Amino acid sequence: MRTLVIFAHPVPGTYPFAVLETVIKTLRDQGDVVDKLDLYEDGFDPRFTREDHSHFWGGPKPKDVQRYHQMVEKADRLVFVYPVYWWGMPAIMKGWIERVFTGDWAYVYGDGVADRGQAGLKGLLQNRPTLLLGIGGSTERTYTRYGYDEAMRTNIDVGVFSYCGIRDVVSHTLFDVEGDANAERRADYLNEVKEVVSDFVSPDREPHDAKEAHFRERQ
Repeated sequence: MRTLVIFAHPVPGTYPFAVLETVIKTLRDQGDVVDKLDLYEDGFDPRFTREDHSHFWGGPKPKDVQRYHQMVEKADRLVFVYPVYWWGMPAIMKGWIERVFTGDWAYVYGDGVADRGQAGLKGLLQNRPTLLLGIGGSTERTYTRYGYDEAMRTNIDVGVFSYCGIRDVVSHTLFDVEGDANAERRADYLNEVKEVVSDFVSPDREPHDAKEAHFRERQ
């Protein structure tokens, strides 16, 4: 199996890099071929350009978007590793999704651009199992109390991935990791990351339909 790991953090040596290294090692120990996409290292520009706008309305793909499409197409699974900023992905990763999950590749209305606004939606990405691994500074109690965890799942798991046809999505957040007082927790979390990733790639794993779970929880 081939897994594409998409990562976003600008400072090597920080805790998110330790999480990334643990993810990659665990995947490789399980026999996966791993492609790493570090968005900062890759020099990705998250700004939606005139070329992106033109492509949205049927024009040619920007060259960098084409390359990222090919990376996703090669992958059997996707893993996103990122610090949680303001209850969501960092801007560079959000921009990657905005620019790369394009119409007529990730989703389509009817038969294409001409049918926007008058035909139903169809997700085009194959249902690649996807793991979202967020690294949060706040406590789990805060996420639960204010509903941030549910909001993130609604926005990202359902609003982005299920929208594009990827319904097998697992979200996992590492809570309260900041500061010297949480050094032991950070170390313990690396063992938890190993378990989460091992479960995610297990051949006995049952798919998790994020969209179905979303509507079930809202009933």
